[in-house]
Amino acid sequence: MTTPWLTLIGIGEDGRDGLSAAAQRLVDDAAFVMGGARHLALIGTIKAETKAWPHPFEDGIKDIIARRGQSTLILASGDPFLYGVGTTLSHHIPAEEMLVLPAPSAFSLMASRLGWSIQDCAQVTLHGRPLEKIIPHLQPQARIVALSWDGDTPLKLATLLVERGMGDSVIHVGEALGGPREAHHRVIAKDLRATPKQFDPLNTIGLEVVTSHGARIVPLAPGLDESWFEHDNQITKREIRAITLSSLKPHQGALLWDIGAGSGSVSIEWMLCHPSNRAIAIEVRPDRAHRITRNALAFGFPDLRVIEDEAPDALKGLPQPDAIFIGGGGTDARVIDHALAALKIGGRLVVNAVTIETQADLMKRHVTQGGTLIKIDIARADPVGPYHGWRASMPVIQWTFVKEAAS
Repeated sequence: MTTPWLTLIGIGEDGRDGLSAAAQRLVDDAAFVMGGARHLALIGTIKAETKAWPHPFEDGIKDIIARRGQSTLILASGDPFLYGVGTTLSHHIPAEEMLVLPAPSAFSLMASRLGWSIQDCAQVTLHGRPLEKIIPHLQPQARIVALSWDGDTPLKLATLLVERGMGDSVIHVGEALGGPREAHHRVIAKDLRATPKQFDPLNTIGLEVVTSHGARIVPLAPGLDESWFEHDNQITKREIRAITLSSLKPHQGALLWDIGAGSGSVSIEWMLCHPSNRAIAIEVRPDRAHRITRNALAFGFPDLRVIEDEAPDALKGLPQPDAIFIGGGGTDARVIDHALAALKIGGRLVVNAVTIETQADLMKRHVTQGGTLIKIDIARADPVGPYHGWRASMPVIQWTFVKEAAS
């Protein structure tokens, strides 16, 4: 049985007083302790050699890994495995080599102060992340607990809420939770925006979302209207996109390659399906690639990876995908061939074609390789003088192929 050499102890704003007897003994007996300057100050004077977490953060990780096998103790905020250093370390150090004694997280403390059931709340961190990360969670009557980046975060959030038609939302700000400086504030988003106020940099937000008529709420079903996206008409139309997402069958943690991404609408809706979903959008035109980045940020997905290059060359060296969508560039048969070769066993390829040439290629592939082939005809009612008539869009041939063996 492996003996743990690395101890992670969660500490709150109440310092040593909040530690269990077991945690206090471990701190007192430690030979080397690393933590943030705030954590070391909270623990007070100890006999161990101490080191404040260096900058950049990665240097501290390297220092800890270099001590493998030597008794090492790390002080961390609250629960080290809830948006904490424990998660990062677990990528390098097996769990059996660690002993972890968590303290209540800021999420738990905030929920307990408000009387909220933490399992019913969305938990988001805005610390070191764009504010837009909260956007997918802004649903009617939602309760969200969010870690702030700094004292300006509540005001920035209030501004975002007002801009999205959610100005009546209630923002609870808990400062220095769990310690002697703890303070609570309750403000209405539109009031905070009108009368700005700065808060203690160490604050946690509890948000009660209140939406007005016309509020910009991201729907939970695929097939967002084109108006949600900035585009130059190079966009998979709403109805086609909904069918495409259904054919791609997103699942938790899956990676999508979106080849010929245009506006990035398919990548974005893929990521909306689950917080752990990832996407790589490949787009050769610089203006469209930049537009994809802007669209992704507007939906709260700054981590959507955009590659400005042409397939198939752009596909070299990319992580293996669970699914691939080709909505542009499919006229080059090499792109489809490279996509098929790159797919995981069980992965799905979905190709949409509007040109006769690409449609002919997909029909041949359906005959020789199998898969599913459908024709999608969409017509929308448009004005015809004082009346209305059906205006048909170009028909789309969609080929879906599931890789059952190496291709």
